[in-house]
Order: sequence, then C-alpha cells, then structure tokens
Amino acid sequence: MSNDAHDTATDQTSAELTAPAADALRSRIQAEVTALRESFDAGTTRPLAARLAQLEALRLGLRKEEPRLARALAEDLGKSRTESALTELGVVAQEIAHTIKHLRSWQRPERLSLGAMLAPATGELRREPLGTTLIISPWNYPVNLTLAPLVAAIAGGNTAIVKPSEVAPATSAALAHLLRTHLDPAWVRVIEGAVEETTILLEQRFDLIFYTGNGTVGRIVARAAAEHLTPTVLELGGKSPVFVDEGADLAVTARRIVWGKFTNAGQTCIAPDYLMATPRTVQRLLPHLRKAVRALYSGKPERSLDYGRLVNTKHFDRVLALIDDDKAICGGTDTADRDTRFIPPTIMTEVGWDDAVMGEEIFGPVLPILTVSGPDEAIARIRAGEKPLTAYAFTPRRDIEERFAEETSSGSLALGLTLAHVGTTGMPFGGVGESGMGAYHGRAGFEAFTHAKPVVKKPLAPDTLKLVYPPYTGVKRRVLRRLFR
Repeated sequence: MSNDAHDTATDQTSAELTAPAADALRSRIQAEVTALRESFDAGTTRPLAARLAQLEALRLGLRKEEPRLARALAEDLGKSRTESALTELGVVAQEIAHTIKHLRSWQRPERLSLGAMLAPATGELRREPLGTTLIISPWNYPVNLTLAPLVAAIAGGNTAIVKPSEVAPATSAALAHLLRTHLDPAWVRVIEGAVEETTILLEQRFDLIFYTGNGTVGRIVARAAAEHLTPTVLELGGKSPVFVDEGADLAVTARRIVWGKFTNAGQTCIAPDYLMATPRTVQRLLPHLRKAVRALYSGKPERSLDYGRLVNTKHFDRVLALIDDDKAICGGTDTADRDTRFIPPTIMTEVGWDDAVMGEEIFGPVLPILTVSGPDEAIARIRAGEKPLTAYAFTPRRDIEERFAEETSSGSLALGLTLAHVGTTGMPFGGVGESGMGAYHGRAGFEAFTHAKPVVKKPLAPDTLKLVYPPYTGVKRRVLRRLFR
C-alpha cells in the first residue's frame, strides 16, 4: 500500500539482537502463537455469539480509546482530529457495525444444487474459520489498516496475531493498548517491534497471513508463507493513474483530485499518483487545481490544521528529491521544512515519462501532470505499466468510461471520484498483479478469513450410486452415456 508502507524486513531500525536475546524473543513469539492456536483448537472462536461479543468489545474499545488514538495519529502523521475520524476511526467503526449487522446471514450455510447424477442428495456451502492468522499492518493509515482486517479475522472465527508498524510508533503503542485492554487474549495478541519481530513471526506457521505494504516486502512475506503453504492476502500499491477527459467539469474534477491526492500528505496507497490529459485540457485544468489547493488548505498549507506531515525524515528526503522546482506550478521545495517533515502540496507540469518522479510510487504530496493525445494513449500508457491498485477517470462520455472498464486492469476503477470508494463496506477492496492479491471489506473480508467448505449428504437407501459401480455392461453403459452426453 505504499512505497515503503512497512519498513520491517527492509530497513533495520534497531540494533541487532544478541543470540540469547534473539532466542528469548523467538520463544516469546512462539508461545504467543501456540497459545492462540490452542485457543482456536479448543473451539473458543467458533460460536457466532462469541464472535459478535468480541466485535462489540472492539467497537466499545475503539470508542473509549479514540482520544488516545487521535493523539497518536497526530504525533506520527500530523493528522487532524477530523481527518483521523474520517479516514481511520470512522471507517473502522462502520466496518464493525456492518459486520455485526450481517454476520449471521454471512455465516448461514448456502444451499447447493448437485444435479441429477447425485440425486437424491443435498449439498451446502459452509464457511469455516481458517485458524490462527497474522496481520502485518502499515504506517500510513495505521488504525484503519490494522483494525479493518482484524474485524474480518474475528468475524471469520479466527485467532490473530497483530503486528503494527514500528514506523508509526505512537500509534503502534496506542493500538497495542487498545487490543490488550479491550479484547480477549484468547482471540488476539499484539507483537510490537521491527525487523527481528517480523522475521521471527514469518518463521511461524499461520493459517493466513494478511499483509499491507509494498511489493518488496510482499515478496518476502509470500516466500515465507510458501514454506508452510500458508495462503496470503497482499494489499500492495503502485502508480495509480488519473485521466481527465475533455468536457469534464474541471472545477469539480480538480477538487476531487486535490482532495484524493493530498489527504494524509499524499501517503495513501490509492492516491492519484499521476495525471494524464491533453495539452488543451491541462492548460484549462491548472487554474482549477491551484484554486482547489488554496481552498482546501487555506492558501497556507504549513498552517492548515487539516494538512498532514511526512511520517519521518527518511520519507521526507525521498519525496523532496522527486520535486523539480522548475516544473512546479504550486508548492515546491522552497517552503519544505525537514524539522517538521512538511512538504507543501506540489503540482508539476511538463513531466516526462522518464523523469525521476515517474520511476516509483510517489507516496507523498507531489502530483506530476503528463500530456497525452487523448484516451487512446492514456489507456495504452496504463496497459504498458504494472497493474495499479486503482485507476481513475473523469469523463463526460459513457463510451470512454466503458473503455477504461474493459481495456484496463486495476484493483479497482473509480469514475468521477477519488479515494472515497475505499471506505465502503459494500465493495471488495484489493489489488491485482503487482498491486496485490485478495480483497477485503464487508463480506469480502469475512470470505478472505474463512474457507468455503462444501458439505454433501446422500441417504444410503436407495443406493442409486450402484449405477456407477462396475462392471459397465448393457443397460448401465447406455444410461451412463446418455447422462454424460
């Protein structure tokens, strides 16, 4: 979900452990996993009433710990109380409420049609828990992207180890407090830490690993999971494009793009990464983009309570290096402040496809604009790159919307909006190809954390299966041929 959404396993942030310390840590983690597996095997998490009780405990805990979580998000990412409520706490509260409302119906067995060959017989599809799961979460939306998968894990009847990101240390501590205080340790355990903890966790056998982060670490997770044939859900990222067509309402389009791009200071996995339009549309769009930045952030983003900060100086330095002041029509490096990790909303024009800013997922408040000849070239450019987590298009033409839907591949496609679609509980969210595998939110999350087990029942009398027993002679052969024809 980010350019370095979870730095563990790629960025050593703490001193190497001595061998005795590493052994002690490994023993502690193994004990935590073993305790959860024993709890699962004892049937603790299977009853529907128990799942609903844990979800309700999480809802009440989230409400009680909201001030602590909001302070932590402000400390780590400069998020305002309102932005935290909108993009973090509120999304999780909605996820919990939706799951509690629908879990009984999701859990209900689904009748299956078995066809004439097995008649008389009945079949149904039952959703069963996977077991003990691991959730490794990122730093950019550390509450949302930790607790939303946990809601799905609990709903599915699983136990879970939660590993928050150490890159957002205040929020990691607040999440650990929330989960240890309000949830049953027979269901959920928290492991805080960095490289060593993550590495040892990935040595353990889990029944599902849910990882949100970047592709580099995603490959490490997938390789570790393969040792135990553990299924994975990988929520990754990429360069999500936005195309603005001629004839679009440019004032509304600009506001929606600016909001989607610069929320959380651009540190969003599905933020518009770059914008494509014809030269004529670009020239008409630029004044609206500048106006939208001024309107949303009071003309002084460094003073705005609603504009966040880069998570640390490492990411500040990386993003700042992508800015070419000669191409910036707003923002730029002049007002950037390393001490406060502030980079203003920056829009760059006359960007080339080989420029540094196009070489990686930006994951920061920089929006490059590139010119294309029209929707044909925009679609071709998208198809030529890795499949993005989301693609965006603003067009008044229904046929162009259909072309983007049919001719491009991405985790999701949003037409006429940015960012807001990820918060809905009624739509699965996930990537494809380089942007990830698997999906969650609402029922999709419940299904990700469960196994759909077919259950077939056939009476012993009459024994209609004798038709398929050998020897296959005479009437039996003719009947079978007709059935299979």
